[in-house]
Amino acid sequence: MPFRPGENVGPYRILEQLGQGGMATVYKAYHPSLDRYVAIKVLHQAFLEDASFQARFLREARLVAKLEHPNIVPIYDYAEHEQQPYLVMKYIEGETLKARLARSPLAADEIAKIVKSVGQALAYAHQQGILHRDVKPSNVMLANDGQIYLADFGLARIAQAGESTLSSDMILGTPQYISPEQALGKKELDAGTDIYSFGVMIYEMVVGRVPFSADTPFSIIHDHIYTPLPLPRSLNPNVPEDVERVLLKCLAKERADRYATISDLLEAFLTAWNTSGIIGHAATLAMPVRPEVPVAGEAVTLAPPTSPVTEKKKEAGAAVPTRVKPPRQRLSWKLIASITLLVLCCLFAALAIRNRRLQLPYILTPNIPPPAITSTLPNPTPMPLLPVPSNTAFPPDVSRALQEVEKNPNDAYAHLRLALAFYDAHMERSYLEELAKAADLAKDDQAFFRDAGQHLKERQAWIGAAAMYLRFATLQPADKPLPNEIHDSLQESVYKGAALPQFPEFIPFSRVSQQDQVLGLVAESRYAYYNGDKPKAHSLLKEIKRLKPKFQTAMLLEAEYNFNEGRVDEARSLLNLLIADLGTPAWIRLEAEKISNKLP
Repeated sequence: MPFRPGENVGPYRILEQLGQGGMATVYKAYHPSLDRYVAIKVLHQAFLEDASFQARFLREARLVAKLEHPNIVPIYDYAEHEQQPYLVMKYIEGETLKARLARSPLAADEIAKIVKSVGQALAYAHQQGILHRDVKPSNVMLANDGQIYLADFGLARIAQAGESTLSSDMILGTPQYISPEQALGKKELDAGTDIYSFGVMIYEMVVGRVPFSADTPFSIIHDHIYTPLPLPRSLNPNVPEDVERVLLKCLAKERADRYATISDLLEAFLTAWNTSGIIGHAATLAMPVRPEVPVAGEAVTLAPPTSPVTEKKKEAGAAVPTRVKPPRQRLSWKLIASITLLVLCCLFAALAIRNRRLQLPYILTPNIPPPAITSTLPNPTPMPLLPVPSNTAFPPDVSRALQEVEKNPNDAYAHLRLALAFYDAHMERSYLEELAKAADLAKDDQAFFRDAGQHLKERQAWIGAAAMYLRFATLQPADKPLPNEIHDSLQESVYKGAALPQFPEFIPFSRVSQQDQVLGLVAESRYAYYNGDKPKAHSLLKEIKRLKPKFQTAMLLEAEYNFNEGRVDEARSLLNLLIADLGTPAWIRLEAEKISNKLP
């Protein structure tokens, strides 16, 4: 069961949930004996299916706890609460590097400080024989006091070692930062994998975007393995040649072509950075520019980061409810889009801090309007040292979609194409906002919701797909059954989306049950199973079997539970029935075959 605010967990009192991601949930807690706040990280229940997993988890925790470095988040404790192991870490007031990059590009001295701090942390860990395996901006914390920390040592390694029930794409972590050898699934990794991931993060800070961003996580992984690195100076001419040379070496496809150690990379980068004269001239290069939203290179799922930090509430974009006279000159579409996105991001940041997770109920209920946004135009900000040229502020697909929305602001399909472009660029919050706009504009257009669901299903964006298919189903006349294609796609999207921790925040189970009572119970059962409440999951499964004994989606669910819990014969019997039945929907047969292939 997830921890609850007010609950006592050992000597710690849970105060609030800070975040939830694909592998873990992080809570803020208070330790009364020591009078200090801590961050408690709890792995999701799905990672604990392997009987030997907890032993590995403890072994890794002990190794990581030995890391004593000023730039590594210290681990204070390891314990169990109701058979659920958890880590206790230093609680840091501040923000992640990911959040900092989302506000604006970094200045030269900021880049140098972050690279030096993270590099020294990695070099120290490597000397102790520990790899990070998941270096990325959301694992770098910028404390309010100026200190910089690297977090989440060992968790990616633990997840990859476990025989968990999660899919491989979740275990891999964020594809934008993965090394070619890690993407290929090689077991024998060395410091080169962290050198590559660290290099991607440096590339993003210096150039203004990650090197590879494609339609799907697997496309990005493919690019890391096979596609030549986009030359930094071709994307941002302000990048010094010596710095580009460092990036090309640390991001070489072959391990032997990279730097031998993190220390070598660190020395080469800082030498190139400092001798380029960038820092010394930073003050004279500053000039006002329009605000731009940098390319987000991270979120692959709908879950927020799980770093043990809190965002600065004063930076959450408090709007000033005053107005300024509009300029007589017509604003360009890029400026309008940039300002709009900036205001939206500020609003979403404030909502995320208050609610911890973005909620978008009006995807399903278009009669609830989105909150009004009132703000003055932001003041000009200093130009970062290495600004991204205006024509690369967004990926090309996003830029084209923005232009189309400007020309056709009331076209639901134009907003859908922009939402999909944002999704493909991993700009999660903008994607959700645009999807809601598109749904509002579509009103009663069933064809739109069918098309939107199909596009999202192809991207495996299961929660968005389920929302769109539910809207289609709501508009279907009562005397007409759903088309088979829509019926099966709705079942698949709800089934697969329900395992995600944030599913009920976007789509209440009662909303699914209004359309299909048994499917709603399936969704609630699968959510409970993968989010810490197996007794409830099995109880709901019994009710499903009572209501609809031959329901194939429920048969798949039961087979999945049997397989996870070691009841091989029972699982095989159900799977064989599903595979042999010619009437089994294609997606269920495919899932059944996947599980069947794993049986001993």
